[in-house]
Amino acid sequence: MRSVSESFPADASGSTRGDLPVIRTDRLWLVPYTPAHARRLLEGDPHGDVWAAGYPTDDELDVARMYLSLIGPHGDPAPFGPYVIRLDGDDRAVGGFGFFGPPDHDGFVEFGYGLVEAARGSGLATEAVVAALSTAAAHGALGARADTTPGNLASQRVLEKAGLVEVRRDAASVAYETRR
Repeated sequence: MRSVSESFPADASGSTRGDLPVIRTDRLWLVPYTPAHARRLLEGDPHGDVWAAGYPTDDELDVARMYLSLIGPHGDPAPFGPYVIRLDGDDRAVGGFGFFGPPDHDGFVEFGYGLVEAARGSGLATEAVVAALSTAAAHGALGARADTTPGNLASQRVLEKAGLVEVRRDAASVAYETRR
């Protein structure tokens, strides 16, 4: 099994936009959620942002609701919270990436991601996963976990290309992980 440090470069963060840490790749910006962004998603108001057709997805709206319900009692989860995936060239929002909280007692982070239909199939999801997991490793994560459904071959391929390996499969899900 490849380690997090082998699978992901030393640190993909380092860029900032305002006072928020932004994860940059060759083609993407992963921008941490803010309360204002989450509210705009739920209101369907881009407020000057550029949204790709189909953004926000239903999953992204669920993430916005969850984020807003958690930040009051628990504070901002950055860098282990949700991110908007934006194209570097035109800053268009095309999806989301999210950690489900800080590393657990074993040092693992769990995560999920999604892109609008038009952004799929070009390696953007893999690029986002690799960059975000690099940032998690730089902030102390010892490993990462994700799962998908047995029929979602595209997601399985993304996870494998990002360096995760299948560790469990049943009728409902396929689990992947990587560790240091």
